[in-house]
Amino acid sequence: MDVYGLIGHPVGHSLSPPMHEAGYDALGLDARYVTFEPAPDAAREAVESAATLGVAGLNVTIPFKQDVLESVAVDPLAERIGAVNTIDFGPIRDGAGDRPRGHNTDAAGVTRAFEHHGVALSGTDAVVVGAGGAGRAAAFALADAGATVHIANRTAERAEDLARDVPGATGGGLSDLGEHVASADVLVNATSVGMEAPTETPVPADHLHADLAVLDAVYTPIETRLLREAAAAGATTVDGAWMLLYQGVEAFEIWTGETAPVGAMNDALRAELH
Repeated sequence: MDVYGLIGHPVGHSLSPPMHEAGYDALGLDARYVTFEPAPDAAREAVESAATLGVAGLNVTIPFKQDVLESVAVDPLAERIGAVNTIDFGPIRDGAGDRPRGHNTDAAGVTRAFEHHGVALSGTDAVVVGAGGAGRAAAFALADAGATVHIANRTAERAEDLARDVPGATGGGLSDLGEHVASADVLVNATSVGMEAPTETPVPADHLHADLAVLDAVYTPIETRLLREAAAAGATTVDGAWMLLYQGVEAFEIWTGETAPVGAMNDALRAELH
């Protein structure tokens, strides 16, 4: 039996186990997905222990996405983003290397979520709100897909720093967010605004318009104020569960070499959210 799992602190809230196990069951794979909660300063030990125990793959969440970088062979995209959320122990198991491979599938979560909704990204003007981990992944994903990216963040300097890393990107504060959204084709909320306070939104309704495709990385609640107001403006809306699903789908395919059963995984995920 192959064992996959998630390391984070905390992990009790994770929706990954039912989503991945639905995928294994749909394909008849002899595999299980479990959660591990190492001490916050034990990322290296966690990866080494997983390798020793023959774990086939790990997802990685807060606070370990940067800490595991030194323990894996980082693929080029994850290196550019500066964070790993998926570890593949296949190279060790197959004798192809002495370190597991580190990937970042959050970027694929963004692009595949838009693709699922029929949104072509090449040649678009995109705005990413937030310059943290999710913002970094979204900015690189959009730029690599051919979009011109503007990053807006409460602290302008942080957005400007990220923009210097992302090809062709610009960055700034929130004071001119409306101007950028007005001319944008794509909008991504990569902040937690709307999660802890569901009546809040990172983008005022009067900035939204019918020519936008809006992805909100928040998935609890599944319908945020931003998405409600975007839909009312006639925009295409993509809830955060699609991003969560497709980052998991990408990890599933890296680990197993199989085409993921997206429908089964999506059904299991949404069953947990309703």
